[in-house]
Amino acid sequence: MDNLHDKITIYGASSLTDSELAAIILDNKSLADKILSNHTLSDICHSNISRLRMIDGLGISRAAKIAAAAELGRRMAKHESLDVTHIRNCNDAVDVLRPTFEGLQHEECWALFLTSSSRILERMRISQGGVQATVVDNRLITKRALELLASQVIISHNHPSGAAEPSRNDIEMTNKLKNALSLFDITLTDHIIISSSGFYSFRANKIL
Repeated sequence: MDNLHDKITIYGASSLTDSELAAIILDNKSLADKILSNHTLSDICHSNISRLRMIDGLGISRAAKIAAAAELGRRMAKHESLDVTHIRNCNDAVDVLRPTFEGLQHEECWALFLTSSSRILERMRISQGGVQATVVDNRLITKRALELLASQVIISHNHPSGAAEPSRNDIEMTNKLKNALSLFDITLTDHIIISSSGFYSFRANKIL
């Protein structure tokens, strides 16, 4: 462990592997190696303390340390996303929106309201649903877009199940919202589905 402390002091945390970072948090290199050989880093970071305690070798104290480190990372990412002022492409939108969905076990839908130059006017949660679905109110989105004098809207929702591909309902909802906004010359620029395994952009896949 002393070698790891020297390494992080001299070269910084970014020089450490996942296993080495976990070893410092757990203060046990062999346990960190064992855990990461059987569990993905994503699974560990998205598990609550009760689930973490079920991992062989982790007690309540170490499980709490992992949960705290994961939450700190999520909060830092969310804070950094607030610094983004313009959306140039779907990757920018994902960078802004992903921290909002981290750790959620239910679906939520959010909207980004943009100017014609793609500057963010507002980020707004549209709805919150269950594990597999959330309801999107087209009137609410259109009303807020008009109030902000927005020229563009990007909507996004998460799939807690891990698959980012759109459902038939996702596609139908997107088309309805696109038509509703177009009545007021407002463009639905993209609909992005975000999951732990990746994301799906309607625009990049030429559905919008």
